[in-house]
Amino acid sequence: MTVMRYRSYWISWGALLALTLLMLATETAPVYRTVAVSLLLVAMLIKAGVIGAWFMHLKFERPALVWSVAGATLLTAAALFGLIVPDGISAFRHAAQ
Repeated sequence: MTVMRYRSYWISWGALLALTLLMLATETAPVYRTVAVSLLLVAMLIKAGVIGAWFMHLKFERPALVWSVAGATLLTAAALFGLIVPDGISAFRHAAQ
């Protein structure tokens, strides 16, 4: 078993904090909406990877387990996105009338 040092946790926590602050700054930055949304999505994927690797200890697991966890997470996210988007579009159209 690999021994984890607290230093690794603090570094990953600092990276997560920096990404969160970047995401918050993106909301007020004068950039196109598509650029802001793309940056937010990339930052969220990176944050999910850091959390999975360090705090869920997937960094030390076999690749097959890591891919199955990542695949199941992405599949669940896609299903939830597919279920939520039509409702959001409907609410947007209703509010525009």
